[in-house]
Amino acid sequence: MRLITIAKGKCPKCEKSNIFSTRGNLLLFQIPQIKDTCENCNFKFEREPGFFFGAMFVSYGIAIVQFVVVFILSFVVIGLSPLYSFFAVVLAAMLFSTLNFRLSRIIWIHLFTSPKQ
Repeated sequence: MRLITIAKGKCPKCEKSNIFSTRGNLLLFQIPQIKDTCENCNFKFEREPGFFFGAMFVSYGIAIVQFVVVFILSFVVIGLSPLYSFFAVVLAAMLFSTLNFRLSRIIWIHLFTSPKQ
């Protein structure tokens, strides 16, 4: 149940309101915007200044998994050269950047919040 809430980007307390107000747009150089509080239960998403610093480590882990999968698919499965496989990994890094930003912050919030009772 918790994984579904994380995948949908819902509040960790009430599981009803969205954590982000915008999804962001890579092509327009816009990052997703997180809400200050939950519209339903008034839960404060940023617990303290610098709370999301640790989300960078979660983002790093997600990115490494994505890069390994893209490299294996491009180099081993498709048979591209190492240079083109590297370019595929760089392209994936750019395409997944807003997704990683959102997902890492959502996971970080859920790590430090107990679910609804």
